[in-house]
Amino acid sequence: MATIYKNVGERIRKLRKKVELSQLQLAEKSKMDLTSISEIESGLRNPSLKTLHKIALALKVPLKDLIP
Repeated sequence: MATIYKNVGERIRKLRKKVELSQLQLAEKSKMDLTSISEIESGLRNPSLKTLHKIALALKVPLKDLIP
């Protein structure tokens, strides 16, 4: 399972960088804290569907783009 979380985190990081947002900016846009974004991108946290939805909205991508 840890691999799935890492893959999701890597996709989020890649999409975030593509739209030129910092982790802090993504946290603010998704109404989350910076530590959560950092841990999700590192694969250390298991994001809920609700959390992934917030991130997808902030990145302006379909939710399916976050899931490997």
